Amino acid sequence: MSEITAEQVAHLAYLARIDLSPLEITNLTHDLGQIVDSIAKVSEVATADTPATSHPMPLTNVFREDIVVPSLTVEQALSGAPDRAGDKFRVPAILDEE
Repeated sequence: MSEITAEQVAHLAYLARIDLSPLEITNLTHDLGQIVDSIAKVSEVATADTPATSHPMPLTNVFREDIVVPSLTVEQALSGAPDRAGDKFRVPAILDEE
């Protein structure tokens, strides 16, 4: 078990201006101890010949090929528009621009 004490957790909470109850200090002492112990275990296994990785599994490209397919014509796209300006949708202004 790590050597993190309740006094250290209380001191860190004081420095961070976090008001912790005695129960929270006890719980955090235990939790932080487990975290430190877990890091120590990983450090034991991580040797100089172990390559660093960002993901446990290799990533592959998930993009699909770009295929051109028929699309809507301007008239079809604007057929249900409540208002239009030439080949564009007309919408109410939302910004006060001069």
